[in-house]
Amino acid sequence: MTVTHPGQRVAVLADAQNLYHTARSLYTRNIDYAALLEEAVSGRELSRAIAYVIRADSPEEESFFEALVDIGFETRIKDIKTFQDGSKKADWDVGMSLDAVTLAKHNDAVVLCTGDGDFARLCRYLRHEGCRAEAMGFAESSSEDLIEAVDGFVDMSDDPDRFLL
Repeated sequence: MTVTHPGQRVAVLADAQNLYHTARSLYTRNIDYAALLEEAVSGRELSRAIAYVIRADSPEEESFFEALVDIGFETRIKDIKTFQDGSKKADWDVGMSLDAVTLAKHNDAVVLCTGDGDFARLCRYLRHEGCRAEAMGFAESSSEDLIEAVDGFVDMSDDPDRFLL
């Protein structure tokens, strides 16, 4: 296991859809992104913070996107796609993975704010390449594979009042 220290450069990538749905499902509350970013950085040097969001044409989403920017996140916005059968899809897995691989070359650590097990292989790759891989999520809905693949996991359920509005 690698060690964290204040001189480390860290990139924070937040899977807003995953966090939103988990917080709503478990606690009927929303994420406090300022607290999330503070914990993810943990006194280290922040190089980039990116929040991956989906535009679903709800009235309050533009103010949410602006609030993320005010907190210190760059936003990557993807429109939700509706298919002929009425099903909808939008996710950022590939985009987040590509950004993580690119940012790992310039950072000591990458923190993925998600519980999505699809990122476990990415985390193993980052570690193999010498970059610390960390994750933050709610343990009861986070993939065991992801938790096992990272150098450090912050269980947001340990202190929900800190991480939820």
